[in-house]
Amino acid sequence: MAGQTTLIAEAGTGTGKTFAYLAPALLWGGKVIISTGTKNLQDQLFLRDIPAVRQALNAPVSVALLKGRANYVCHFHLERTQQNGRMTTREDVGYLREISRFIKMTNTGDKSELSQIPETALIWNLVTSTKENCLGSECQYYQDCFVMKARKEAQKADVVVVNHHLFFADVALKDTGIAELLPSANTVIFDEAHQLPDTATLFFGETVSSSQILELCRDVLAEGLSHARDGAEWAKLVTPLDKAARDLRLCFPPEQVKLSLAQIPPSSDFYPAFETLKEHLQTLLETLEKQAERAETIELCRLRALALQEQLKSWGEAAPVSSGLAAQECVLWVEAYSSSLQLHRTPLSIAPIFNKQREGSARAWIFTSATLAVKNDFSHYTSQMGLSEEKAVSWPSPFDYGAQGLLYIPTGMPEPRFSGYTDAVINAALPVLIASGGRAFLLCTTLRAVKHSAQRLREEFQARGLTFALFVQGESGRTELLEQFRRSGNGILIGSQSFWEGIDVRGEALSLVVIDKLPFAPPDDPVLSARINAMEKMGKNGFVHHQLPEAIINLKQGAGRLIRDETDRGVLMLCDPRILSKPYGARVWQSMPPFTRTRELSVVEDFFHSLKVPK
Repeated sequence: MAGQTTLIAEAGTGTGKTFAYLAPALLWGGKVIISTGTKNLQDQLFLRDIPAVRQALNAPVSVALLKGRANYVCHFHLERTQQNGRMTTREDVGYLREISRFIKMTNTGDKSELSQIPETALIWNLVTSTKENCLGSECQYYQDCFVMKARKEAQKADVVVVNHHLFFADVALKDTGIAELLPSANTVIFDEAHQLPDTATLFFGETVSSSQILELCRDVLAEGLSHARDGAEWAKLVTPLDKAARDLRLCFPPEQVKLSLAQIPPSSDFYPAFETLKEHLQTLLETLEKQAERAETIELCRLRALALQEQLKSWGEAAPVSSGLAAQECVLWVEAYSSSLQLHRTPLSIAPIFNKQREGSARAWIFTSATLAVKNDFSHYTSQMGLSEEKAVSWPSPFDYGAQGLLYIPTGMPEPRFSGYTDAVINAALPVLIASGGRAFLLCTTLRAVKHSAQRLREEFQARGLTFALFVQGESGRTELLEQFRRSGNGILIGSQSFWEGIDVRGEALSLVVIDKLPFAPPDDPVLSARINAMEKMGKNGFVHHQLPEAIINLKQGAGRLIRDETDRGVLMLCDPRILSKPYGARVWQSMPPFTRTRELSVVEDFFHSLKVPK
């Protein structure tokens, strides 16, 4: 911090990374921005870790928490929703009453304070603002605006806690208040820094979605009827555009798909449907231009329609010079969800864009995580982030992994490409789950495997009269599932990617982590295949230089769920036989925590027996 240089710091679980950067950050003076991986970790830092360190050091620093605008209730949109009453379910009507009460009592307007309404409830879209539909200083509630209050607090504070999404959304969109904070900050700290390449890729790219068009149609109809009823036949005007957006989604199979533009055949319905969408948007724009002066909200809809038109026009062509992507090699691709479609333009490398962001005034940059290196080699991470010349150091975990844990690789497992692989995983895991008395995470690499594993375990438990509580991703929110798992005492939680990291279950509640296979990214991912092609043109091996290090870093995150404390003990069961059968397996082994290793089920059963676990 004193030298305003850059440090990349990998420190194993239990090292005390958070305190290691908080103590100097709070004592150093000057403005510090701390960016972490998720909103949950943000809240943990702000509510628990920083107050503890601040009190211990008796440091007189002010701290602010800043989130994206979608986290704050908007007075204007709440009032408009109450008046228009566009509720789709009875649940929403109840939620709206709760939010109306909440807004009178809260100081922050942060929706995380209102935990009884699920974070995924659709009502939130109607009572929060977006960059496109915020009235800014023209709004009658501007003085009371929670987003503005949070930004003012952040301006004044010595330490500001944000998350990676917010940090990079700002760098890309200039819409979160960080652009105003950065010039005065002399230190930027990224915790959970292994997530930055993916987050930055997301935000340095450009995305336009059918949902944005549907939301525009919804708002144009509401504002047109409110302020310019005689100006157009609003319902007739928006219906063709709404239909065109839905038709675009119907050009692809019903399941979730990702395709690069090159993979969509010229004969596909997609191309004519795309042209139809642009034509109907143009028709809507012509009407909005004539009616815009009748209300500020109609003018806002016009600006949104114009921005969408430009994005749709430029998608499929070279990136516009203004976007910052002009000089970058990009991949164009389509992602279809159950009811929406996204058109993406993604840069192949974020390093040049991120380096540009780090230029300018001198400040300290600190990147820290438990998983940044592969066998003490940081080159994969530093090349992704454009940090090749910077200092990188690794500190091992203080835990005694050899005594505290076992790494068990079962014998007789088929190759993961075998069609019955998930069944083989469950067959191998069942005796271990029984030996551990539940208290396990089953981490899968796909959602399909999560569903199939849950179905198989339910059948097995019923057939064998076992009473383990089963918690399955998708059947409840992540936080709720974790709380129920902790309380159950014998639970088995089945999850995919979102449970591989950022989860801290200490003590006996979690004694077994089962990982179904090495977490290689799906090879059909358009961005991954474009990156591999680019690497291979440069004479590198895409598998060795990209896919393998990514999978190892991901696996280290999953394995890191098991031992969270010096008193924790448990078994990590890795079912994938490739860790032993493939030449690259040794690199995977050597990057893992140094557990005692076994292939014998009886050794695992004895280990659990020694923990005196009731069967």
